[in-house]
Amino acid sequence: MHTDSGNSRSRYGRDVLAGDWRRPRKGAVREVPLERGLVLESADEGFCGAVVGWDKHTVTLEDRGGRHRVFDLAPAAFLVDGAPVTAVRPASAPAGPLRSASGSVAVRGARSRVAKESRIYVEGVHDAELVEKIWGHDLRVEGVVVEYLEGVDHLPEIVAEFGPGPGRRLGVLVDHLVPGSKESRIAERVASPHVLVAGHPFVDVWQAVKPSVLGFAAWPQVPKGIPWKEGVLRALGSSEEPGEAWRRILGSVRSYADLEPELLGRVEELIDFVTAPHGVKD
Repeated sequence: MHTDSGNSRSRYGRDVLAGDWRRPRKGAVREVPLERGLVLESADEGFCGAVVGWDKHTVTLEDRGGRHRVFDLAPAAFLVDGAPVTAVRPASAPAGPLRSASGSVAVRGARSRVAKESRIYVEGVHDAELVEKIWGHDLRVEGVVVEYLEGVDHLPEIVAEFGPGPGRRLGVLVDHLVPGSKESRIAERVASPHVLVAGHPFVDVWQAVKPSVLGFAAWPQVPKGIPWKEGVLRALGSSEEPGEAWRRILGSVRSYADLEPELLGRVEELIDFVTAPHGVKD
């Protein structure tokens, strides 16, 4: 049983992940300048996607499946972090090249390439959604597909089934890859010149989101024996279910600047590995 819940509630405040944690005071609807990569949800239709373009009266959004929808720039037409906003055109065009959420130069009008044989695997759905949100543009340009393992225990079987080799590389992102851990022992079993297992030190990918982005100072410590997500939500005073809380966490992430460098470096390393030209020596 978690014995520090009272102190944790005092430290982190009451229900910091609740639906109104970023709602403007007095019900005011704030204006959000449009920028490429900004994620908006249609208040009427529930369509959620990243901004890929706009004109004087409309904005075009692209969802995770690559579908485009055009919406009018009407007052309070969109939601950001569950709160209504009015999307407005920026005061002036941005200087320099457009950037994707990962910070790379965005390729205008790029279409997804035919998928390469190489793949990147991550541990779970939340990892995959975060990678897609920040590196989705880069991965589509390179033709790299991201799949998830549903747990690192399945990695040896997946590697064997995939059959990595020259021109068919496998990159794997693993949570809590620290010396002596179960994850590190499994990574050693599958190591090869055509498989790269890269890991971050966080217990869960939630921790890779900077806590300041979510409005609190630090991710709480969860005692051993308590499920990590449930323990975190309890310590933060949140009554949400993990899936609901994750949607709010993911919705708060705008770009690579909202993530910890320990995750950024590992994902970039994996992308470089699986997209390296055939025959390049590691």
